[in-house]
Amino acid sequence: MPYTTEHKQQTRARIVECARVLFNRKGFTEVSIDEIMASAGLTRGGFYNHFRTKEELFVEAVAIYQDFNPIDRWPQLDFDPERCGTAFARQMVDVYLSREHLDDIEGHCPMIALPSDVARAGAGVKRAYHSLLERMAGMFAQSAGASAGAQAARRHGLALAALCVGGMVLARTVEDDALREEIRAAARSTAHDLID
Repeated sequence: MPYTTEHKQQTRARIVECARVLFNRKGFTEVSIDEIMASAGLTRGGFYNHFRTKEELFVEAVAIYQDFNPIDRWPQLDFDPERCGTAFARQMVDVYLSREHLDDIEGHCPMIALPSDVARAGAGVKRAYHSLLERMAGMFAQSAGASAGAQAARRHGLALAALCVGGMVLARTVEDDALREEIRAAARSTAHDLID
């Protein structure tokens, strides 16, 4: 009996989620299709029922983060998607630059976990990463207010995104916990200054 469309979609989603976790842990090149499928409880042969290549899967693993809800991963954080303007931007900074996000290797945003892999990847992966960056910068740009003008708001959004991502990338690479905290806190404080 053939699988239902819903079953196929659920299986595909499971493969993408397992791949996302493994890519975050080990990077794109260090993860094999066999490893991804084993993590999903499936065989390698099943991979090709859903994806043509590992890079096609990588595109989806990056893209699914656009629908990421931080409360699903870190319910103890204060995040309300109904907030607007500067209140929304401040909470985004607080969640993105949170200790929970920093310590959760498997839950990292791909912009933190995978920038080197994306830089070496094909056009599809770069487009997914670009889209994720545009979405983040756009959310921050909205906090600049209508009076700032479109170009200034975009610059503001890009600067905040770069500060958040860059701060977390640096903090993630440092083993000294005191310095990790100092980097994270400095990025957070400076981001708040830019918002207020």
